[in-house]
Amino acid sequence: MTPQLQQAIRMLQLSTVDLQAEIQQALDSNPMLETEEESGAGDSQATETSNANDEFAEAGESAAEQVTVDSPVSEIPDELPVDSSWEDTFESQPLSSSPGSSSASGDGPNYENQSGDSETLQEHLIWQMRLTQFTERDMLIAEVLIDSIDEQGYLRTSLEDIRDAVMSEMDIEGDSDSNTETLELDEIEAVLHRIHTFDPVGVGARDLRECLLVQLYHLDKQTPWLDQARELIGEHMDLLGSRDFNQLMRRMKLSEEDLCEVVMLVQSLNPRPGSQVAGEAAEYIIPDVVVRKVNDVWRVELNAEAMPRLRVNAGYAGLVKRADNSSDNTYMRNQLQEARWFIKSLQSRNETLLKVATCIVERQRDFLEQGDEAMKALVLHDVAETIDMHESTISRVTTQKYMHTPRGVYELKYFFSSHVATSSGGECSATAIRALIKKLVADEEPRKPLSDSKLAKILGEQGINVARRTIAKYRESIAIPSSSERKRLI
Repeated sequence: MTPQLQQAIRMLQLSTVDLQAEIQQALDSNPMLETEEESGAGDSQATETSNANDEFAEAGESAAEQVTVDSPVSEIPDELPVDSSWEDTFESQPLSSSPGSSSASGDGPNYENQSGDSETLQEHLIWQMRLTQFTERDMLIAEVLIDSIDEQGYLRTSLEDIRDAVMSEMDIEGDSDSNTETLELDEIEAVLHRIHTFDPVGVGARDLRECLLVQLYHLDKQTPWLDQARELIGEHMDLLGSRDFNQLMRRMKLSEEDLCEVVMLVQSLNPRPGSQVAGEAAEYIIPDVVVRKVNDVWRVELNAEAMPRLRVNAGYAGLVKRADNSSDNTYMRNQLQEARWFIKSLQSRNETLLKVATCIVERQRDFLEQGDEAMKALVLHDVAETIDMHESTISRVTTQKYMHTPRGVYELKYFFSSHVATSSGGECSATAIRALIKKLVADEEPRKPLSDSKLAKILGEQGINVARRTIAKYRESIAIPSSSERKRLI
């Protein structure tokens, strides 16, 4: 493959964010490339400067005084104080490094778009540890314990391993005042109980039972059904996990209504306390294609705000001489050729993306109007055959590319799915089957949830022939638990 073809293929599979970085790198490295916004701004500024000079020459001194008064230059003092800087007197505008962004609104920096490192669970616990009255010995134990807590807030390391780690730390620090041989497990567990009281409550628990019991212990003693909830978690956790509510009512001597109240109290607890703090940073998606309905016609357009329009700098391009073989002219000529290749590759990517997106919208028009249940079966070969391209090209152009529709933002690959046969001889997409399963489960009786066999029978009555194993696979793919796990009292 030629370098130009390699560049075109590589740009085709880049996401919008990666492509923006690629464009910015090309703008920084190639003087022949420029954005149309920069070119337009430069031309406008040059025109305004020329007009101002003409008016100044014609109007004379009076006009010159008027320009001086209205110009921002008049606001600048003759000299700044010695101990101050430019930023102390004039408010500077933040520079934007991403293509297509602008700070012309005048409202200052947009802090919502600034990404920063969020506080980790360990940092949150260490901050609380330093505010707690620990001895140096207990502080070291607490640090080792906190380092061993996972993102969900559980301590997965045994106390024996914690003791070995603490003793190793003491040996490294050379603490002769501490007798490491007398470090008992009870001492480590005492520090762990104090960590349990840190925010979020229940952090550092060794299993789910301990996590829930710690949270119940810190509730107000006047909380209704608190004693029964402690008994349920402490003695009948296995029955609660298997949803054996009849056995629970007999063991705890509770009526069905009372057991519902106890279970609701338990469900109000957080089984993963660490998730409150150790949240992942939000990842923003920039749609490549925008789909909207205008006069009952679905229109597909590229997202013009996702990337700037590029052009060749006419000023630099005019400096290239055909017959000149000097090093400077050769450099300029090579840069001009690379700029043209880059623009052509970018245009080819946009055209291919628009063709694929248009074909998808034509095939999935029912989905856009009715939802997931109307999704049609579609594979890469169908689109490749329609637009006369290879399947590998379709695969590249649909990876990490997103479409903004009235129903939300979807990856282009979302519209491709396998299919199963219907009793009428047609096809039903896997996405539509998942949507039907989700709808049936949402409408089921909580006391008698639908089994996979029952779901397969219901779909079969609708003309969709799906095996029980397929139902189980689709159910697990959309994070729906089994019928035994979905059983509820309320």
